[in-house]
Amino acid sequence: MTDNAQVLQHYFPNLSEKQLALFAKHEELFKSWNEKVNLVSRKDIEHLTVKHILHSLSLVKYIRFDEGARVLDIGTGGGFPGIPLAIYYPHVKFTLVDSIEKKIKVVEDLVRELDLKNVTVKRARAEELKEDFDYVVSRAVAPMAELVGWSFKNCKMGQVGSLPNGWVVLKGGDLKEELSPFKKVVEVQSIHEYFPMDFFETKAIVYIPRQSL
Repeated sequence: MTDNAQVLQHYFPNLSEKQLALFAKHEELFKSWNEKVNLVSRKDIEHLTVKHILHSLSLVKYIRFDEGARVLDIGTGGGFPGIPLAIYYPHVKFTLVDSIEKKIKVVEDLVRELDLKNVTVKRARAEELKEDFDYVVSRAVAPMAELVGWSFKNCKMGQVGSLPNGWVVLKGGDLKEELSPFKKVVEVQSIHEYFPMDFFETKAIVYIPRQSL
């Protein structure tokens, strides 16, 4: 077992052999693509498991998506957090959206090679989407007010997981000003509590329930 697989298995001991194999294949494919299309920095590519895959999977520690839940990943970039979440949750439906064509082509190839039947990939701006979703996820794409504004019409009321439907977003740094419009309804969870590594000291999960807006 590789060091990367050991890291994933340490924090997620319930992962199956098939899932571990998919994560390993995903990393191999992603690194190959990154040499052609600059998705993440060369410095980051050496730490892909921690800085991108584990970071994406921190959402699993915070919220459970039920079977059949529909999740929108806005500004998926190279497929984060959507692809790692789709591997973890094979019975949840993910739609990965980005407006940049070269990134979407990479994500389409990754999804095809990994045979992820629970993933739909679209080149579009978030505000153009017509479908309904239970949860919206994202990673460092835009301020929360913009993110909520773009996808408010798409996030439906209800609960198809361990928390009411809403936005579950990966953020970093000082969030006080950005989250001030939502201070009565927002919840912030430190990722460092899940993964005690230096990289996660300033990283957080921001949750806003749809029913509160």
